[in-house]
Amino acid sequence: MLEKDIERKLILEVKKMGGLALKFVSPGFDGMPDRLVLLPNGKQAFVECKAPGKTLRPLQEKRKSQLESLGSLVFCLDGAEQIQPLLSEVMRGSES
Repeated sequence: MLEKDIERKLILEVKKMGGLALKFVSPGFDGMPDRLVLLPNGKQAFVECKAPGKTLRPLQEKRKSQLESLGSLVFCLDGAEQIQPLLSEVMRGSES
């Protein structure tokens, strides 16, 4: 499965839940995750989509740590089977 296929499936699953999976672009601030996932009841997370088996680059790891230190949920998604568990965790929120 290609990265774009995983990303498309994420968008579809988020939409089914009544949410949005917005393409996130931050000019001048490289390494930010691909998607901002917004779910009902104010639940949100950043998601970086990767091809199966691929991992975050060092700058992406740094951005993940920065966002998490601010209380944001941040995920690296490299398989379609990870989508439902990821969305369940987002719905539980950062208190888990």
